[in-house]
Amino acid sequence: HNTIHDTRYNTSILKAMPPLITFVARLSDGLPLVASFSQSHENLEIQKQQAKEILRNLNSNGRSVAKMSIETSQSKVFHYLIQQNTVYLTLTEQSYPKRLAFLYLEEIADVFLEYLHNQLSSSSKNNNNNNNNMNDVHQLIDTTARPYAFIQADPIIQRKQREFIDPKSTSNSNKLNQDLSDIHSIMRQNISQVLDRGEKLENVSQISSNLIDESKKFKWGAKKLNWWAKVNAYAPMAAMGLFVVVVLYIKFFL
Repeated sequence: HNTIHDTRYNTSILKAMPPLITFVARLSDGLPLVASFSQSHENLEIQKQQAKEILRNLNSNGRSVAKMSIETSQSKVFHYLIQQNTVYLTLTEQSYPKRLAFLYLEEIADVFLEYLHNQLSSSSKNNNNNNNNMNDVHQLIDTTARPYAFIQADPIIQRKQREFIDPKSTSNSNKLNQDLSDIHSIMRQNISQVLDRGEKLENVSQISSNLIDESKKFKWGAKKLNWWAKVNAYAPMAAMGLFVVVVLYIKFFL
């Protein structure tokens, strides 16, 4: 009997549980651009700090995957989505449908970029530059220096959070049924693995340097071994030749 359950058909057993934490941040350095928190009776301060650490560590090796789920404490899971130089991260209950969490992040990405687009379009210097407006949006993200510079987008994110509170709502059930993305290919890790990675990556340079030094020593040692191998191979022949020369010298000249 097949016991595999697809979240597209299991939403009827799930209670209402909104995305608890939402961050939008710059990928290159983890700078938070906006953060939004749903009303919850739980103390999520630890998870908020973990979210910031995840964002800081994401681009530390320059090869972050586009989507990932990260298990943490209190039966919670982080999900993040990377689009260009922007990271969209949320925290949900472990029982919240993974597919729906990533659909939520995709919609957050859409409304956030639309918010920035509208902000630029409303300024006089951009009224006649609509064709290049999206380039300006990404440039704005890249050049922003102040954390939470777009906190005014929080109400927009809050509205989107409310839309995703109930996984079994008609709207969300339809989204799940229409979505064809393969969530099984999304990498899943534990929070300790992700946060330890940042510390370990700091030592990569030193480790690489040590490996280079060791390889040089190995190379020099290999040369020495090769030289001694040749000595061992030809020494008996050289000794025999020298012995013959000495015998001939004694016989004919002494």
